[in-house]
Amino acid sequence: MSDLFTSAGLEADAPRPLADKLRPKSLDEVVGQDHLIAADGPIGRMLAAGRLTSLVFWGPPGTGKTTIARLLAQQTDLYFEQISAVFSGVADLRKCFDAAAERRRTGKGTLLFVDEIHRFNRSQQDGFLPYVEDGTIILVGATTENPSFELNAALLSRLQVLTLNRLDDVAMEELLCRAEAQEDKKLPVSAEARAMLYGMADGDGRYLLNLTDILLGLDFEETLDAAGLVKVLQKRAPVYDKDREGHYNLISALHKSLRGSDTDAALYWTARMLAGGEDPLYILRRLVRFAAEDIGLADPNALVQTLAAKQAYEFLGSPEGDLHVAQAVIYLGTAPKSNAAYKAYKAAGKRAKDTGSLNPPMHILNAPTGMMKDMGYGKGYAYDHDTEHGFSGQNYFPDDLEREEFYRPFERGFEREIKKRLDYWAKLRAELM
Repeated sequence: MSDLFTSAGLEADAPRPLADKLRPKSLDEVVGQDHLIAADGPIGRMLAAGRLTSLVFWGPPGTGKTTIARLLAQQTDLYFEQISAVFSGVADLRKCFDAAAERRRTGKGTLLFVDEIHRFNRSQQDGFLPYVEDGTIILVGATTENPSFELNAALLSRLQVLTLNRLDDVAMEELLCRAEAQEDKKLPVSAEARAMLYGMADGDGRYLLNLTDILLGLDFEETLDAAGLVKVLQKRAPVYDKDREGHYNLISALHKSLRGSDTDAALYWTARMLAGGEDPLYILRRLVRFAAEDIGLADPNALVQTLAAKQAYEFLGSPEGDLHVAQAVIYLGTAPKSNAAYKAYKAAGKRAKDTGSLNPPMHILNAPTGMMKDMGYGKGYAYDHDTEHGFSGQNYFPDDLEREEFYRPFERGFEREIKKRLDYWAKLRAELM
């Protein structure tokens, strides 16, 4: 029997993918998801309380959904059962439920992990309800799609949604260091090429380790720079995979090339995706996002141009409409860049969340009834158009919240003009206070 296993390459020391070798053996080895597994995170609190509820992990590929589910079962002494909604049907679910019920009778609980749970149809999703409700299973689903859109309301109401983040550069560097320690070998790449690996992985830890596995398994006469890295990996990686790794890697390359104002590189990645069969409307959706996130008001016309390209493509289709995609890429690549609007929105959102339900100041509230007017609604409101400068300088923040500056435009593009306006109003406000 041992000869049979050996001849099949299944002996104990048979080569294993690097991602498998580095699979975390405990939750504290999981990288990039501290907001969930830390002591004050939802998973940390559940484990401390000794009470695990049914969950759905929502996040991109390669962020640890399966690994965390497996470790949760291990740490709570539950039997781990894994199925994929892509390959399973009603009969498979019934077998899982029956087996879980039998284990329960012997005092053993079951954590049923369902990968791609959104692939189950509505009736299949409804099938989980009685077994989740009576505790036959602890259900942990995993999905790359928005659960609000893809899961039944009835099932979703019984699950706690936990969002997994794409791995940031710190987390990916930790994985690279672990890989180098595991293989006792340094990656043969320059600092620039090492950083490029992060962009190619686009937050996917599994794909990052697959790329690392390739590099560590080869011998090079000299350290690879960024161009050398692209050349090596292009020869050994799939050209494009619309479903998973390639899809995310190349759209990330396009986005970052645009952010870096490298229009030629952005055109290259666009061409790669279109040649690989990517839906041009997917690329255009990303470009529309980019126009607001990375250009914003530095060039307000960027959003107009990108939406016009989308409309033109929908009118013409491929291949004629592909030129409009390229034109939008060129416009965005050559436009002045600013993330001031993006940062302002994020900062305002955080402040709004932190401050709760503070009311607007009374003077800017309408008073449609006499009672509300008597209560002071609208009292003291200054109509800006009636003031000398068309600007009253009144306070529009809640009374209990100090005025904050969220939007800080850069001295680039049209934001130069916006900054002049804001500075002018700030000067007037100071004089009127």
